[in-house]
Amino acid sequence: MLFGSTIIALLFKPRFFLIALLCFCSTFATAQLCNGSLGDPVVNINFGNGSSVATATNGYIYTSSTCPNDGYYTVTSSTTGCFSNSWLSVTADHTGGGAFMLVNASYTPGDFFLTTVTDLCPNTTYEFAAWMLNVLRNSGIKPNITFSIETPAGVVLQQYSTGDIPETSQPTWKQYGFYFTTPINNPVIVLRMTNNAPGGNGNDIALDDITFRPCGPAFVTAAIQANNDTIDICDNNTGQYTFNGAVSVGYTSPVYQWQVSTDATVKWTDIPGANTLVYLRMPTMAGNYLYRLTVTEQSAISFTACRIASNVVAVNVHAKPVVNAGPDKIVFAKDSVTLDGIATGDDLLYYWDPPDYLNNSNLLTPAASPPSDIGYTIYATSQFGCTNQDAMQIKVVAGIFIPNAFTPNNDNKNDHWRIPFLYPQFGAVVNVFNRYGQLVYHAEGNTVDWDGKIGDSPQPAGAYIYHIRFKKRSGEVSLKGTIMLIR
Repeated sequence: MLFGSTIIALLFKPRFFLIALLCFCSTFATAQLCNGSLGDPVVNINFGNGSSVATATNGYIYTSSTCPNDGYYTVTSSTTGCFSNSWLSVTADHTGGGAFMLVNASYTPGDFFLTTVTDLCPNTTYEFAAWMLNVLRNSGIKPNITFSIETPAGVVLQQYSTGDIPETSQPTWKQYGFYFTTPINNPVIVLRMTNNAPGGNGNDIALDDITFRPCGPAFVTAAIQANNDTIDICDNNTGQYTFNGAVSVGYTSPVYQWQVSTDATVKWTDIPGANTLVYLRMPTMAGNYLYRLTVTEQSAISFTACRIASNVVAVNVHAKPVVNAGPDKIVFAKDSVTLDGIATGDDLLYYWDPPDYLNNSNLLTPAASPPSDIGYTIYATSQFGCTNQDAMQIKVVAGIFIPNAFTPNNDNKNDHWRIPFLYPQFGAVVNVFNRYGQLVYHAEGNTVDWDGKIGDSPQPAGAYIYHIRFKKRSGEVSLKGTIMLIR
């Protein structure tokens, strides 16, 4: 658990989150990818859940079959058993949660994917990337793809070729990509994918997660304390935490914005007023908080898609344990009672204090002459050092002493028959009978308080028989005797 003011340095670096599902593997072709810091994907073509139909060119025909023939393509979440198992069985897309485009190359090399992208910023460097795999199980014609970024007029801004994509023994998604800069006057670009090899015996590919992400200069850190990107604190921690970022050369007029995310979907929200390289985090309620710093040029401040983002710092604020010592209790000397307080939370350590008269099972057995009141507190500590406590009282009584006479004459002296220390918690059943065996008083689980009447009728002076039953931990107690009603 950290207290006080802590400096947390942010490392800005390229981030790709890989998910390996089932037997699928993912690798990178990193030579052409962004070497600086990345923003969120501005465009992400992931083919949804398979219900959409991708755009193909050069005569490629869409089919709903998951085993398309030469010159056909489909959008699917899986393919298996195709062409006498000459294709790999691909049972998930790159991320495991949707569909991918499956292309069986035509006999003639040429374009197989063409789309126009309009949501980019002018004069901005972008990383283009796509995930691909060769679905051919055995040796054959290897896919060889050229990616081309062009203006609508056909001017090539950047190209990149994958080279031959080899066969693998199991489906292995691999990312290919490069970076380019959009024109100053018109950021609309055309993405063209060209198959350089013929079809017929191989050259069959799966395509997924086509992304465009702004790429900017790398961010560096100023590590004042131990470089730590995850902090676990408690909700009663009043310490303030300083996040400190620094940007390398490359920006003319940088504009900074700190962001926070508090949900599992990582939806980022701008923090009002957090527009410098330093952000002071104030205490918050329990929850999981993610923070990052974004930067963009002043000229593109109105375009949130142009921002470059740092790495993420996680601040996990843990709630203190829930502790309940339970109600106050009453116990007879030399009898026993269990302290049954409750402490809930993950991986808790808890104990009672003081330990006097307690055994390892929290069973309290007072001595013959204990204090009349003993206070006990339960303390709980979570695995993150979050603490809480609650207290209760134990009243120790030596025994039950039953008065043998009372005088209900309204002089405010001994007008009622009461039994000290016979508290309602004992659940005692008390019956009083007259000489004829008639029940004149009854109490069960309540304080004993008889005024010498049945209803509104005063009872005559004389001897009355009482019978009292209640339970102690050591067993049931039964008391019988006589009381005198004196007038």
